[in-house]
Amino acid sequence: MSLINVEIVNPFLESMANVLATMAMMEPQPGKVALKEQDIAFGDVTGIIGLTGENFKASLAVSFSRPVILEISARMLGEEITEIDETVVDLVGELTNMVTGGAKNLLSQRGYDIGLSTPVVVTGVQHKVTHKAHGPRIVVPFSLEPGAFFVEVCFERV
Repeated sequence: MSLINVEIVNPFLESMANVLATMAMMEPQPGKVALKEQDIAFGDVTGIIGLTGENFKASLAVSFSRPVILEISARMLGEEITEIDETVVDLVGELTNMVTGGAKNLLSQRGYDIGLSTPVVVTGVQHKVTHKAHGPRIVVPFSLEPGAFFVEVCFERV
């Protein structure tokens, strides 16, 4: 993996851990970084957001398994959540925004000026994740007690 990918990916991973620790009192454990070859999501609900800079395009996808997003939602909302409904979909969009905003702040400290799009949330078993950039898709699995979720970052120099 090239230096630029690590430089771009790590702020998203750090931000994801910060958001879940702060908002849901959960400490996700990152797994091994890998390249993702296919468009099929690893989870049941995915938040996707595009990012643009002076000489790059990137996108972030955060894909949650059903048990994980139900637990995160329950912790954040303070009530039992039993299905992926409109409230959970909205929450995934908000989590995607928070993670990207945190990463944007970290990246701006490194000299990156980044614009963000509005997140899109896709649900369903075996749904497709279409990134806005056309570069390698780096995926990091995270584990929590109820299961796994996945952070994907796709980066392209333009």
